Amino acid sequence: MIAWVNRTVRETWWAIAGVLIFWAVAAKVFHAYLMHPWLDMPTHFVGGWAIAFASRRAVVNAAPAIGSTPLLVQSLVAIGVAALAAINWEFLEYLSDLYLKSHIVLGETDTLSDLFFGLLGATVYAMYIYVRERPR
Repeated sequence: MIAWVNRTVRETWWAIAGVLIFWAVAAKVFHAYLMHPWLDMPTHFVGGWAIAFASRRAVVNAAPAIGSTPLLVQSLVAIGVAALAAINWEFLEYLSDLYLKSHIVLGETDTLSDLFFGLLGATVYAMYIYVRERPR
């Protein structure tokens, strides 16, 4: 079982790390999200895409342990895991504001926008993979 986890991390680390590094540098070094609030939308879109990518690869790599998984199920798992990640991210932002006074959450509209764009990124990725890899 550890082999498929290691393989998944090797194949997908760059996507998730790239989004997190971009966010950290843009937010903490350049204060880009304060100067350009719209930048939050593509960041969440790409974050949803990255989580969907990694979770789908995990399902594919787990095939020796769990068996072959239909493409539709892979797509649904990718969207579901990205949804859970987006919800957890927003919850952690809320806790950061509550206990660390970080002022990350800018209201319900911002939170819903973040969730929407994260899910949109995951859905676009899943649809792309489904169309590209479905049997002809």
